[in-house]
Amino acid sequence: MARRIAFAGFRHGHIMELYRHAGQHGDLEVVAACEEDGPTRSELQAAGQVQITHQSVDQLLDDVDFDILAIGDCFGRRGELAIRALAQGRHVIADKPLCTRMGEVLEIERLARAQQRRVGCMLNMRDSGQVLALRQLVQAGTLGEVHAIAFSGQHPLMPETRPGWYFEPGLHGGTITDIGIHAIDALPWITGLEWQTVNAARSWNAFVPAYPHFEDAAQMMLTLDNGCGVLGDVSYHAPDAMGYRAPQYWRMTFWGREGVAEVSVASDEVLLIGRHDREPQHLPLPVGRPAGYLEDFLSDLAGHAPAGGLDTNAVLDATRKAIRIQEAANRGEREVSLRG
Repeated sequence: MARRIAFAGFRHGHIMELYRHAGQHGDLEVVAACEEDGPTRSELQAAGQVQITHQSVDQLLDDVDFDILAIGDCFGRRGELAIRALAQGRHVIADKPLCTRMGEVLEIERLARAQQRRVGCMLNMRDSGQVLALRQLVQAGTLGEVHAIAFSGQHPLMPETRPGWYFEPGLHGGTITDIGIHAIDALPWITGLEWQTVNAARSWNAFVPAYPHFEDAAQMMLTLDNGCGVLGDVSYHAPDAMGYRAPQYWRMTFWGREGVAEVSVASDEVLLIGRHDREPQHLPLPVGRPAGYLEDFLSDLAGHAPAGGLDTNAVLDATRKAIRIQEAANRGEREVSLRG
């Protein structure tokens, strides 16, 4: 019997991917869709993209019989919606970030445990062929023990087309929780290591002085539990004209005792240099897992270990750690523990 899924909020385009997959999935039935923002609702209806059934989340939660709430509202509203749904005994899957405040993720965790509900998130970096390739190389021991990682998740900001709420105080929640969560989730999965320390993190306003509260720049220096150092930049500094095709977009480089490997989302290969290589190797990518995050969520719901490992615990752990790193950047904290 198909599980009934309802959607709350479409104010970020990522949720459209989940809406399409849910509508085509044999184990899911889309039973309702709510958008409270009038202009967004009109735009969706005019484009014929979504069949909007409700203009009020309150009505959706109170009047519709469903099993799963899918959340795509403004980042700053998602935690509240997830908490309300879990409190009513519904499962939750959200676009990233699941929430933006530490108190929210702790309450989501408490409710999920108390209600025995599952929480999913669109952390689709694990599903890409590039990241699967890195995981395969690391897990096979090809690189040896990994001791340094650098990643560039720089995005184009595209302020003319990006939703206006990004620049409203309290609705974005920070560039690390927005973009950085992908790496915070994926790197332990790739390496089998755990996060240990935020050595330093910084976020600041650089390219959009018209919105001084919006910190479009974010960098971090982190440590994994074997001492591996991680340097990351997830700023909104990529040139707009090229969009998401720049070679620096999600470029990740891993240095191990036996070699170095590098991928980027724009590349269709893995660059591998073994310890004894005089020329780089160019390896093909494995097949990715489109919407693997959704299949993992449904496996978690069914009580099976997800093939991609993205279960409720993994989602909550990545969310909690990303928020803690964002807090360190906001507060200027150094040498902050990420254990536990």
